[in-house]
Amino acid sequence: MINYANLFQSIKIGNVEIKNRFALAPMGPLGLADAEGGFNQRGIDYYTERAKGGTGLIFTGVTFVDNVVEEHGMPNCPCSTHNPVQFIRSGREMTERIHAYNAKVFLQMSGGFGRVTIPTNLGEFPPVAPSPIQHRWLDKTCREISIEEIKSIVKKFGDGAFNAKRAGFDGVQIHAVHEGYLIDQFAIELFNHRTDEYGGSLENRLRFAREIVEEIKIRCGEDFPVTLRYSPKSFIKGLRDGALPGEEFEEKGRDLPEGIEAAKLLVKYGYDALDIDVGSYDSWWWSHPPMYQEKGLYMPYAKLMKETVNVPIICAGRMDNPDMATTAIDNGTCDIISLGRPLLADPDYANKLRGGKTKSIRPCISCQEGCMGRIQEYSMLNCAVNPQACRERYTAYNPIVKPKKVLIIGGGVAGCEAARVLSIRGHLPELFEKSDKLGGNLIPGGAPDFKEDDILLADWFTNQLNELNVSVNLNTEVTKEFVLKGNYDSVIIATGSIPKVFSLGDDEKVFTAADILTNKKDCGNTTVVIGGGLVGCETALWLARNGKKVTIVEALDKLLALNGPLCHANSEMLEKLIPYNDIEVVTNAKVTGLSNGQLAMNTDNGEKNIACDSVILSVGYKEDNSLFKELEFKIPEIYLLGDARKVANIMYGIWDAFEVANHL
Repeated sequence: MINYANLFQSIKIGNVEIKNRFALAPMGPLGLADAEGGFNQRGIDYYTERAKGGTGLIFTGVTFVDNVVEEHGMPNCPCSTHNPVQFIRSGREMTERIHAYNAKVFLQMSGGFGRVTIPTNLGEFPPVAPSPIQHRWLDKTCREISIEEIKSIVKKFGDGAFNAKRAGFDGVQIHAVHEGYLIDQFAIELFNHRTDEYGGSLENRLRFAREIVEEIKIRCGEDFPVTLRYSPKSFIKGLRDGALPGEEFEEKGRDLPEGIEAAKLLVKYGYDALDIDVGSYDSWWWSHPPMYQEKGLYMPYAKLMKETVNVPIICAGRMDNPDMATTAIDNGTCDIISLGRPLLADPDYANKLRGGKTKSIRPCISCQEGCMGRIQEYSMLNCAVNPQACRERYTAYNPIVKPKKVLIIGGGVAGCEAARVLSIRGHLPELFEKSDKLGGNLIPGGAPDFKEDDILLADWFTNQLNELNVSVNLNTEVTKEFVLKGNYDSVIIATGSIPKVFSLGDDEKVFTAADILTNKKDCGNTTVVIGGGLVGCETALWLARNGKKVTIVEALDKLLALNGPLCHANSEMLEKLIPYNDIEVVTNAKVTGLSNGQLAMNTDNGEKNIACDSVILSVGYKEDNSLFKELEFKIPEIYLLGDARKVANIMYGIWDAFEVANHL
C-alpha cells in the first residue's frame, strides 16, 4: 500500500487551517436552495455528508449575489443577498454541522454567467455581457452591462461575503476568472470590447475582479480568506469553437503568457488562493472533462501557477487516483486536491483512503449524466452511480422488520446494486449471473482505455458484494423451474439486454460492438460501424486510435441524435474527436447489404459502396425479459429492473435498482 500521509497534512489558506489536502470542488448546487435563497435540507445534508466523509475543505458551488442585473430564476441556487436573515439562519445550521467534523467551508459567490447562461436557467431579461457579443447557446446578442450595474454587483459581493461570515463560513471563493463566466468575460479581450476603465489593458479588464476582492476585504477584514477560481488558459479557437487535446491552434481567449501575468496581478490584488482549471464554455470539455480527457489534465497548469505565485494552489480535474494525488502534492504541483464528481460518487473518499480501504471507494465514471447532464436539462445536481447524492436524508437506507430471502437474476449494474442495498438493509440476497464475472455491459463498455472507470465500477460492485458476504453464483443460467423450486420471498429479474442484430448477407464478417470490444472477434484493418449513437461513436474512436480505418454509417441526420441527456461537454467533445481521428461519417444512410467485402447503402446522394474487412452493428439493444414473462404471474413479489425493464443508461439501471431494493 502506498503511503498517502502527505494527503492528510494540514495547510493554511490565509489564517484558516485545513486539516488535510482534500477539497470538495465547487459544483452547481441546483436543487439545494430553499424558497428564500437559503440552503434547504437537501443542501445541508449533502455538504455535511462530505465533511463527515473526511473532506477537509468544502466549497459550496455557485451562489449568486445579484438577481437584478442578471435574473437567475430564484431560488435556483442559494443567494446570500436575497433574504439575508434566511440565508444566515440556514447557512449557520450547515456550517455548524460541517465544523463538527473539523472541516472548513467556503461559500462560492458568483457575479453572474453573462453570455454563457444555461438557457433553461435564463430569466425574462436578455443575457448580459461586457460588450454586445454572441451568446454561447442562443442566437442572441448580449446586452452590454453598464458601469452602474458593475458597481452594484461589486457592492453585492461585499454584502454577500459579510452575510456568509455571519453564517459561519470560513471564507469565500469568487466565481470566477475562469471558464468564461461574466467576470472572466471582462478579463478576456475576445469578449471585452469596452473603451472605459473596464476594457482595454489587462489591468482594466481585471478591474472587476480587483474591486470584488477589495470590497470583501473592506467589509469582512483582511484575515477573511478570499479564493479565486482561475483558468490560466481558455482553449478557444473562436466563438463557440474549442480546441482538442494536442490540437495546434491560435488561442483566441486567454493564452498562458497572459494567464501568468493575470495570476500575478490577482494575487497582488488580495486573493488568498487560486483554484486552477483551464477551458471555457466555448471549449467546455476542458472545464468539465469527460472520460475522453486524461486524468489529472490540469496538473501542468497548476504547477505553472505554483511556480508563478506564492499562495496555495488548488487543483481539480479528474484527480481521483490517489497515487496521482499524492505525487502532485509531493512534487509541488499543487497544495490541495479538489474532487468534484468523485465526491458525488463517494462522500467517504477521504476517510476510506486514510483507512486503507481504497477498494471500497466507489469510482466516478465521468459520464456526467447525473451531474452536468441533469443540471443542464432539469436544473438539479445528482450522481449516476450514487443515487443518494444530494438526497441523503430522503434515500437513507430503510430499516427492515423481517429479513427476506431474495433471488436476483443478473449481475449487471442493476442486479449488483439491488444485491448491495438489500444486504446493507439486512435482507438475504442471492445473485446468479450466467457469465464468469459481474458487471454486465460495463465489461464491453469499459474496454476502451478512456472508459477504464467502467471496469473500476464493475470491480467495485464485485468487492462490495464480497465484503457484504452476498451469495454470488457465476456461470449459472437460471431457469423458470429453478426459481419456482427456490422458495424465495422475492425475485428480482435483471437479465439485461442483448444487442440488436440483422442480416446483411455475408454475416460471417458482421459482428456486434460487444464482440469487438471484448476481443471475441477481429474486425480487420478496415471496418464500418453501423450506428452513430454513443456506443457506436466510442467503439469507432477506440478502433481508430488503435490504427483501424473506420467509417460510421448513421440512418439519422447526425451522430448522437438519440442519446441523452448527455452533458454537452461529453457529446461536443466526442463529435469533434470523430473527424479529428480521421473517422469518416455517412449520415442519412440506409444499409442494404454486404457482399464480397463491399457494404452497400442508400444515401441522399444515391447508392454508395464502402470496401471493408468487417461490419460492426451498433444499432442499440433490446430488453431480455423472457424469464420475467415466464414468471410474471407465478411469483407473488417479482420486480423487473435495469435494461431488462427498459434499455437505458447506467444511471437509471442503478437508480431504479436502489429505489426498489431500498423499499423491498
